[in-house]
Amino acid sequence: MRALFSVSAIVLLVDQVTKYLALWWLKPKGSVAIFPGIFHLSFVENTGIAFGFFQGHPEILSYVILASVLCLLCGSWFLRNHRRPAQVAYAFILGGAAGNLIDRIRFQHVVDFLDFRVWPVFNMADSFITIGVFLFIYLALRKP
Repeated sequence: MRALFSVSAIVLLVDQVTKYLALWWLKPKGSVAIFPGIFHLSFVENTGIAFGFFQGHPEILSYVILASVLCLLCGSWFLRNHRRPAQVAYAFILGGAAGNLIDRIRFQHVVDFLDFRVWPVFNMADSFITIGVFLFIYLALRKP
């Protein structure tokens, strides 16, 4: 359990530091091309959820995501006897969800800034959540 919460805390820290930097450095610029046409850092205030769905309902989404984070916290108890990879996957999801929840509480939107131009702009929390979900799928599908 200690590993799960330690990894969640690291994910949360990475997410919040990168969003702070995006607010401080990137917001005034709007967008900066790192690899022109391929990868940009683009400041976006996302009031929706994944891919910008459900825009314009920040208060409802805040409650839904708060409930999700609380469920994840309660669910972590069930992983106490699982192997470390499952705990890390869960920690990625929990830390990422908590990072986006903090944004919703503070700003009524999520700060997004990673822009690959062929995909909606996202952030580190979204990345960790996605990696955690895929790791869970991999662990579930691999032979014991």
